[in-house]
Amino acid sequence: MATTPETTPGPQSNASSAPAPTLTLKPGTSWQDAWQRSLAAAPEAFRDDHALNLWAATWHSDGDPLPATSPVDGTPIAGPPRLDAETALHAVRASLDQHRAWRHVPLAERKARISATLDALTEHRELLALLLVWEIGKPWKLAQADVDRAIDGVRWYVAEIDRMLADRTPLPGPVSNIASWNYPMSVLIHAMLVQALAGNAVIAKTPTDGGLVCLTLACALTAREGVPATLVSGSGRELSPSLVRSPEIGCVSFVGGRDTGARVATAVADLGKRHILEQEGLNTWGIWNFTDWPALTPLLRKTFDYAKQRCTAYPRFVVQRDAFADFLAAYLPAVRSVRFGHPLAVADPADPLPELDFGPLINAAKAKELADLTTEAISRGAVPLHRGSLADGRFLPSQDTSAYFPPTTLLAPPPSSPLHHAEPFGPVDTIVLVDTEAELLAAMNASNGALVASLSCDDKDTYDRLAPQIRAFKVGHGKPRSRGDRDELFGGFGNSWSGAFVGGELLVQAVTEGPSPERLPGNFPDYHLMP
Repeated sequence: MATTPETTPGPQSNASSAPAPTLTLKPGTSWQDAWQRSLAAAPEAFRDDHALNLWAATWHSDGDPLPATSPVDGTPIAGPPRLDAETALHAVRASLDQHRAWRHVPLAERKARISATLDALTEHRELLALLLVWEIGKPWKLAQADVDRAIDGVRWYVAEIDRMLADRTPLPGPVSNIASWNYPMSVLIHAMLVQALAGNAVIAKTPTDGGLVCLTLACALTAREGVPATLVSGSGRELSPSLVRSPEIGCVSFVGGRDTGARVATAVADLGKRHILEQEGLNTWGIWNFTDWPALTPLLRKTFDYAKQRCTAYPRFVVQRDAFADFLAAYLPAVRSVRFGHPLAVADPADPLPELDFGPLINAAKAKELADLTTEAISRGAVPLHRGSLADGRFLPSQDTSAYFPPTTLLAPPPSSPLHHAEPFGPVDTIVLVDTEAELLAAMNASNGALVASLSCDDKDTYDRLAPQIRAFKVGHGKPRSRGDRDELFGGFGNSWSGAFVGGELLVQAVTEGPSPERLPGNFPDYHLMP
């Protein structure tokens, strides 16, 4: 990757000849500041230089900590204390003991303990967000939103849980959570607290790529209130027999890629185990008989939030050929206005933290992977429509920028390129041109199922006719769709999902048992049932 210049252009530098200010780290936001605050907030969960594993309601100094660095600037940070398979099995068995006691705790008491946990998370909101910045590279505003969505979402469940649990009982064993690194709070902690509210003990595996200290602090605050949470670190190969295949586990909840998800799906199908497997898909945005271009530009810029490192990102645009010139006139200003860089860099110590669209990717290896994929696609015929530069980013002088990748847009990626059919999970857009409705639908369904999709067309009747043929769980009319909060349901079509759907009351149904016989809405090996 390119080396960052000593002085970095600000957002208006292209319109001014004045020298750009030299940026500095916002006082009080260093990794050491965040680490020391974490030790003070939850001394039971940390030692001087590493985090502990939580199992059997006790913090254990076991496991072999891996070295780790922050994607933000290469700063050394705490790495996951990886357990061996035998210790992981002990942790699962201890969780079953907790589960058998917790399932009989009255709902009113469970609600009180979860509410107390939410109050503690709220008290440490800014610290949790700062940890997300350092550990997974989220810009400050998005990191705060991740924490807030977890807290606000679970508070909604606390208010609604009584009706959701009518005629339902907890599962026979704890819920095992294996989630990707990109949303530690609003996906993983949120799910764990709702699962516990429903009467289950909960287990979580720390994502190897990031989020360890944020999750450790959140689980420490949870365990203090007597909620039966287990948090362990380790490789998937070592921990999978315990966290997925163990007979003690009542349900497996997975969020991640298709390759790993397929292996988990095979395991749970063989065992007949309750499961929730959210996997990736190529989410697409179609443009067909559309003319409201001014409204599209701000929506396109928003698609770059968090460098498209989320399951509901839109990396593929399928555009009617006759409208391509107008689409580019709306798209290029959006991609050129994207702001990225060091999430904690300011021109003056008194300045607020910058409002960026994204910071680094999760690590330097991912940035290199995208660079290689882009170069390869172009060499095979893709047309580069936009190639950003690291010189456009906001960085500290001489900082490590190896985990950063600027916005990039390619036209017509060749079928031989992974960018043609797979989600890049980074700020790389691909555009495919089509001439007929049949081509539009085929291109939008390229990955055999997706979580979300959108279709921009002026005529509502046209949208109503085409949308049901798009293989995505949610389809927006001229606007993006998201995972959703509170009572909004979520799932996937095709290979993007396996098992029970979630969101709203479906999340509670997925981790409880109802009157027999019951068929949960979801995508199961022997049936597919929409809500």
